[in-house]
Amino acid sequence: MSFVHSYGFKYLKNLIIGIGAALIMVGALFKIESWPYASEFLIAGLLTEAFIFLFLGLIGPEKDYYWEKLYPGLDKVGGDLQHMRGDGANLDINTERMEGQLEGMLGELKVMSGSMNSLKALQEVDFSGTSEQVKKMSDFYANLNEAMGNINDSIEDTRIYKEQLGALNKNLGSLNSVYGNILSAMGNIGNK
Repeated sequence: MSFVHSYGFKYLKNLIIGIGAALIMVGALFKIESWPYASEFLIAGLLTEAFIFLFLGLIGPEKDYYWEKLYPGLDKVGGDLQHMRGDGANLDINTERMEGQLEGMLGELKVMSGSMNSLKALQEVDFSGTSEQVKKMSDFYANLNEAMGNINDSIEDTRIYKEQLGALNKNLGSLNSVYGNILSAMGNIGNK
């Protein structure tokens, strides 16, 4: 009986059911169109389906759900079903954990609600003057670039001016020294 509950058997069963149904449909099509071998297809398909239905009736239904894991004793006739009556004595539910999960979900729902309100507000925004604002920003950016270029030129001019002032200062120092020598020579001429 373990083969009956295996995946391979279930696959084979579904394959045979599908082939039988296909044979019946093809046989019906052949019969409607009055083509040859219509009766043979119908007979083969119906016999396959009859065999499958007989076999499925003999092996019994498959167990789909495992409710006895949630409610022990459910699969036993006359079993102890006391915990199913609502006293909750045998139910192991972590209410703190459940409350925490519910609070977390509630928080996420609040965040989603805020996001939806933001999207709604964005939907209601009037973007009709946006192109003019973009043009103004573009003009501002061009003027800013021009000003930055002028500042760079001013910095270069300031550097050159500083170098020229340094050279002038040296020349004045030399001139001062020459003037001092002339004064001292004139003082020597006047003392003699």
